[in-house]
Amino acid sequence: MTFRGFRTMQLDNLSLFLLIVEKGSLTAAGREAGLSPTTVSERLAALEAHFGVVLLNRTTRAISLTEEGRVLVEGAKRVVGEVEDLEARIRLGADNLSGPLRISAPSDIGRNIVSRAVSDFLHRHPAITIEMHLSDGYVDIVGQGFDLAVRFGEITDSSLRVRRLKAKRRIICAAPRYIEAHGAPKRPADLQAHNCVLMRFGSNLDNVWHLGSGPTRQIVTVRGDRVSNDGALVKEWAIEGHGIAFKSELDVASEIAAGRLVELLPDHAPPPSPLQILFPPGRAQPRRVRALADHLAATFDGISA
Repeated sequence: MTFRGFRTMQLDNLSLFLLIVEKGSLTAAGREAGLSPTTVSERLAALEAHFGVVLLNRTTRAISLTEEGRVLVEGAKRVVGEVEDLEARIRLGADNLSGPLRISAPSDIGRNIVSRAVSDFLHRHPAITIEMHLSDGYVDIVGQGFDLAVRFGEITDSSLRVRRLKAKRRIICAAPRYIEAHGAPKRPADLQAHNCVLMRFGSNLDNVWHLGSGPTRQIVTVRGDRVSNDGALVKEWAIEGHGIAFKSELDVASEIAAGRLVELLPDHAPPPSPLQILFPPGRAQPRRVRALADHLAATFDGISA
């Protein structure tokens, strides 16, 4: 095999490795790439032999990245992305973007704001393909092969690259029918006597609400008979009158404007929550990733809720 052929094979194997990580199994990656399970396994073994390390821990039910595998994911995405960018600039012209993008977003703003932004982006760049994953829980951006993720709240993983957007308020709200039936809380402590519809973020139940700021800051533990890990469902429950919700203004601004929800305790609103776009570690990003991030940032910064 020539040196050039070896390098081409290694690039193909890197692309296949990223596909395995993205799909979560060798079999699923093989189906996507049109390769037999034996071929996928052999090419992964060749990649591990080349680096002299184990890249994936494999059991009969699941795979997981080793630390060396995580490092390779970061580098491989950068290398493969740069090659794809170069090919697109030569084949389609310097101003055109092409290639796949995998993004993650919270369910509510994903279905609404992000999905509309994605449609506009694809209209401008028809050679791009986008796979969007909606989840309100923790997402392993590197381990699951995402190019970027939109997330609320403080980020605890210091290895990720962060692009901060305008912070957004969280709003306590309920439907008029709930207020008519049960009354409206006059102070934060009154929430303990109300039914609340609650979010679960991964393993964490969002039933401890931080209200106000500075010397007026209060912490209230609430309860409710409905819990979901889907923010869109929590909002729907609130609109149907099943309880009080604590939602981002991005999620409920239009419902409040239309009268389907009513803001409660506005004088005790907490400080705005951070909103950011997250990227895997690495020095360089493909142009298509940077372009989509710019488009999403402009979309969110243009929203006045």
